[in-house]
Amino acid sequence: MRAAIFRNFQGPIAIEQVPSPIPGDHDAVIELKACGICRSDWHAWMGHDTDIQLPHVPGHELSGVIASVGKSVRQFRVAQRVTVPFCCGCGACFECKLGNTHICDKHSQPGFTHWGGFADEVLIRRADTNLVALPDSIDFISAASLGCRFITAFRALVDQAKLKPGEWIAIHGCGGVGLSAVMIAKALGAQIIAIDIQPNRLESARQFGADFLVNPSKVDPVAAIGEITRRGAHVSIDALGHRTTCANSIECLAKRGRHVQVGLMLAEDSHPAIPMASVIAKELEIYGSHGMQTTHYPRIFEMIESGAIHPQRLVTNTVGLHQGAQLLTQFAEFPNSGMTIIDFSL
Repeated sequence: MRAAIFRNFQGPIAIEQVPSPIPGDHDAVIELKACGICRSDWHAWMGHDTDIQLPHVPGHELSGVIASVGKSVRQFRVAQRVTVPFCCGCGACFECKLGNTHICDKHSQPGFTHWGGFADEVLIRRADTNLVALPDSIDFISAASLGCRFITAFRALVDQAKLKPGEWIAIHGCGGVGLSAVMIAKALGAQIIAIDIQPNRLESARQFGADFLVNPSKVDPVAAIGEITRRGAHVSIDALGHRTTCANSIECLAKRGRHVQVGLMLAEDSHPAIPMASVIAKELEIYGSHGMQTTHYPRIFEMIESGAIHPQRLVTNTVGLHQGAQLLTQFAEFPNSGMTIIDFSL
């Protein structure tokens, strides 16, 4: 099979022919139909993730059909259409038994703990725990767009922040995660302030339902959010993962507000300065959001099928495997205002 492999961090990514993976008793091998190109993959290529062992194949936002299964897999079959959350559970640890497979004590992550979806096939461990059957009404590109960005934003707003209709939400960073959050917040009936330094991303946020746009290169975002809301946001998320956006997200909250950290805080941003005086004085709540359990996918599928959300609109570009591998190395320059998906039919 083909695989996009890098043998050195920040080195070239080459398309090579490698053996297909072989599933263990509880595993499945997925024939890829689509795979997202995510900032998390860029972090892996940069060497920011300690799970990565070289040589490596990135890619974790995937969809496809089952090519083979281990002898102990009971709930899935060959040729079935599936997707998968980017953080997979073992099915047996304390958190998995509570239903929190996305924060499993012995987690596995395609594209991080083992080779990922920038390849014709990918191994998914513990298939019965981690695969999600894909409805016929949802195409492979849309399924890949759910990937890590959409499901992480969904859990951040619905389960962590418990965003309510009419509440103000500030979304710092309008890449794939941020635009997903805008779309979800609009469906939940919130009032949305989108914050980004790039005009094209702000325009995308407006198209997806943002009520107000703030460009931090032109105004103080915390002051602007305070003026718009008259009090501060009820909910704010850092969808980028930077010490500045993290601090701004906390500082822009109203009393009793909820901050959700979605963007990964890695490398020089791994230990941000938290404005704890504001947290204490305003009794703020701080949450993390790290993926989503397989059991929560049906609600997203229902919202897609009802027309409440349209994740396929987040996809602004589809490319073949070779071009996708090259684009990953350029991710620091944010080459696209939405999501780019590798389409394996190209």
